[in-house]
Amino acid sequence: MSGSVNWSRRLCPAWLVLASMMALLLGAGGCRPMTFAVGVAPGDQRLTRTTVASDGGFGNARIAIVDVTGLIINAEKPGLLQPGENPVGLLHEKLALAAADRRVEAVILRINSPGGTVTASDAMYREVQRFRQSTGKPVIALMMDVAASGGYYVACASDHIMTYPTAVTGSIGVIVQTISVKPALERWGVQAEAFTSGENKAAGSPLGTLTDGQRAMLQTMVDDFYARFAAVVREARPMLDDATFERVADGRVMTGGNAVAVGLADEVGDLYDAFALGKAMVGVDRADLVLYHRPLDYAGSPYAASASGGQAGRATGTQVNLMQINLDGLPGFAGAPVGIYYLWRPDVQ
Repeated sequence: MSGSVNWSRRLCPAWLVLASMMALLLGAGGCRPMTFAVGVAPGDQRLTRTTVASDGGFGNARIAIVDVTGLIINAEKPGLLQPGENPVGLLHEKLALAAADRRVEAVILRINSPGGTVTASDAMYREVQRFRQSTGKPVIALMMDVAASGGYYVACASDHIMTYPTAVTGSIGVIVQTISVKPALERWGVQAEAFTSGENKAAGSPLGTLTDGQRAMLQTMVDDFYARFAAVVREARPMLDDATFERVADGRVMTGGNAVAVGLADEVGDLYDAFALGKAMVGVDRADLVLYHRPLDYAGSPYAASASGGQAGRATGTQVNLMQINLDGLPGFAGAPVGIYYLWRPDVQ
């Protein structure tokens, strides 16, 4: 029609600020279409169980998949227009269900995490240990894309560590990341001054610089937490000799196949291998593979990982691979808690 106006092209610049804000929230760019899902959720949000694979028959034993996904923190992960999950709390809920279900004979602890805070990683480790000790049910850790640093720390609480050959694991160590913008501010004639109750109160502030004493103080903390991590690995992997341990526990990452070769994992396998091993460990030939998830979260296959964000099949929080890293939720970025981390961060040199 002559004289018509292409409103979609005319409106986009006018809403540039709004579009930019939504792009930051959703990871979108430009004027791409965005969809919001609005629905009604049941009032009872207790976890439900879905059978995602079965050997057939009735009254079978159950092998439960319990996921540890994304950044490990003891706090709710923020979600867009929806409440987030607390990863530590979610793990506790799932293990409690597996403990109470008499038909659950074993657990597959499926880990896809680059790690997280020192305390949250240790809390998860203790939850898994407590489950094993109180129930006698074996736990098989299955390392997926990433099971590094705090993710590997949690795996050490299991009876057996299985890994995909393509997993990224290791990164046994501690990181405290600091940054100082003071030199840049001084170039622009900006001076920041803090009034503190002690000389170390502002240690690590981005508006200041670390003194030698403050560096030594932070390094002492890092060394202490590293010693704790090292003790956990040595207890879980007693077959490692001193020379091998010193070589693999220097913060390096490795593939799942290499982890088996050096003794950080027991064998290479996939989800179905873990399922078969679980049955063998408890002496059953037939079993159902079950997944715990929130109501209305779709779980149509064993790969529908019940993510820490509370939606099965959609991983939220930190997403890491060798080519891409989603920085949302990492220390030093928006939404991340301040803390000391057992964390693999490829962006840190």
